[in-house]
Amino acid sequence: PDVVLLDPPRKGCDRSVLETLLEILPERIVYISCKPATLARDLKFLCSTGKYELSKVQPADFFPQTAHVESAAFLVRKEPK
Repeated sequence: PDVVLLDPPRKGCDRSVLETLLEILPERIVYISCKPATLARDLKFLCSTGKYELSKVQPADFFPQTAHVESAAFLVRKEPK
């Protein structure tokens, strides 16, 4: 696939999902997250392999005056398939 869209629950992606992404190597990954800590954990896993780099993170305040924030992270594949 050219693009994979992830929108996991607060616990983040299961490790098996991240490992599958590293096998199929989509050109781009868009990761929607409602918990910054699990987003950071999963991005660290994907980027630490050297196969992806983070190009942008865009937070969105859909719930004003609360501590909740949604974020969209955009990753691009670094190496050819």
